[in-house]
Amino acid sequence: MNLASSEPQALTLIRNFSIIAHIDHGKTTLTDAFLRLTGAVSALNFHERMLDSNPIEQEKGVTIKLAPVRMHYRYQNQDYILNLIDTPGHVDFGYEVDRSLAACEGALLLIDATQGVQAQTLANYQKAKNLNLKIIPVINKIDLPSANVEQSILEIMEFFDLDEKEVLMVSAKTGVGVEQVLQKIITEVPPPGKKLIQEEQLPENEQLRALIITSKFDNHQGAIAYTRVVNGEIRKKDLYLNFSKTKFLPVEIGIFNPEKEKREVLRAGEVGYLATGLKDISLLKVGDTITRFEEKETIAVLPGYKEPTPMVFMEIYPVDSDDFANLKDAMAKLTMHDSALQSQPTHSVALGNGLRVGFLGIFHAEIVRERLMREFDLDLIATAPSVTYQIETTAGKMLEIHSPAEMPDPSRIKKILEPIANLSIFCAEEYVSAVMKLCHEKRATLINSVGTGNRNRLEYLIPLAELITDFHDKLKSVTSGFASMEYLLKDFREVDAIKVEILVNKEAVEALSFITVADKAELKARAIVKKLKEVIPRQLFEIPIQASIGAKVIARETIKAWRKDVTAKLYGGDRTRRMKLLAKQAKGKKRMKQIGQVQLNQDAFLAVLEN
Repeated sequence: MNLASSEPQALTLIRNFSIIAHIDHGKTTLTDAFLRLTGAVSALNFHERMLDSNPIEQEKGVTIKLAPVRMHYRYQNQDYILNLIDTPGHVDFGYEVDRSLAACEGALLLIDATQGVQAQTLANYQKAKNLNLKIIPVINKIDLPSANVEQSILEIMEFFDLDEKEVLMVSAKTGVGVEQVLQKIITEVPPPGKKLIQEEQLPENEQLRALIITSKFDNHQGAIAYTRVVNGEIRKKDLYLNFSKTKFLPVEIGIFNPEKEKREVLRAGEVGYLATGLKDISLLKVGDTITRFEEKETIAVLPGYKEPTPMVFMEIYPVDSDDFANLKDAMAKLTMHDSALQSQPTHSVALGNGLRVGFLGIFHAEIVRERLMREFDLDLIATAPSVTYQIETTAGKMLEIHSPAEMPDPSRIKKILEPIANLSIFCAEEYVSAVMKLCHEKRATLINSVGTGNRNRLEYLIPLAELITDFHDKLKSVTSGFASMEYLLKDFREVDAIKVEILVNKEAVEALSFITVADKAELKARAIVKKLKEVIPRQLFEIPIQASIGAKVIARETIKAWRKDVTAKLYGGDRTRRMKLLAKQAKGKKRMKQIGQVQLNQDAFLAVLEN
């Protein structure tokens, strides 16, 4: 029942909640079921994945960015407002989950009955528990023939501090049990009160404090803040951003229904949006506190969020060097919508001007690169991903490097530290040995193992560099697609690492160089130069491809030159004429070898990535 009224609602009739789960466990499908049941969207306007507005989200079937929506539901003769914040499930976008939960009092813990508890199920549960949210366990996809409800309940009891009696059974696709979930939210999730989940006590007065949970940029309305009003109310009066110390007058206030809907006021406990009119989105910091301008000196700001830290770095270059300005502009626009993105200009002798970009993971990088190419029509070359290393110099300084090009001279290096991650893997008993073998190959150390029925949870400490390329693909391969993983950066530890340079035609290509552990350097270098020989086209001159550590060449392949038959027109006679022509050709090739430029395509960089 849609009760879209602009009349103020009592705080006790508001419920703010999120859905948390592992990727593909049905969060978005359950959200769609809620929208249909509550009448938030008419049957005429309804389509699947209503809250996934980005075309890439629709195509890949993956939620990337949190999305709020207001629903109205009548229960026991009372009209309730249900504010749902849909969250991503992929590990790369865990920071979006943090923001969503910080704006809520409750969370639905969704579990796929065919897969049971997975790595991100556990990770997201822990986030909700740390914030003291009311957690409601829900088992989804009970209509499928492969559903194993009993095993899922057993795992809920084993891995979570939850009672079997609290578990709800639903099929988001068919609608079975969905209404019971809404009723459970009303009866179990507490309404917004005077206490914010991160604080012990809020002020007793009605001073405005609103938390910015995410943001976007609109060409007409400027920076738009998605916000949860903690106390007080937002009207079209002078407001203040505490972090950037910026005064502004809102141009529009409203809620998500699920499209934006204008309102005159946003009250305590509500979730909505605030169009600031500011043209510089950097002034709008996620986690900042919005207050009234006249109260800015007396208000206690909200705790906010931990800043997302880039974990993977790649260099991106335009194929056409004239497109660098367009690339820079496009990245600036994406950064307006994604605060986790970080970029700075860089230069390569071989590739020209480009950007060094920090991402939260490989999937995050894939999404951004695809958006740059699709939305901004850019042809790009991306280098192999790298992680942040810490280097202690002989002078006692600590340096952070994000690419091999930043590596100092070996004589200046005292020690190198690499990032280490906590890795959690869920898999069936039959795949444990294969998983352990893979982790051993990736220099991982087992720290814990827990088994429930036929399911095992393995915990490892693993170098982040071993995770960011092909680990997930290999894990899926050795487990026939039935394993899941979650990781979190832990600390930095010393490693015997070296920089390997790749030289093409005796010219170092920094964008192809890489950092690796010393005992794997030669093997990796040989594989890369061999692959480069296959993907770099032949020229009219010979091309040496080398891998070196300092002045020492550890691997080499040679691409032979195309040979033109300069003696084809000769017939009979003295052989000296033939020798003169061949000598002239050799001299020309030598000159070409000295000045010839080798064109590298994306395949060359993928060769490094694959190895």
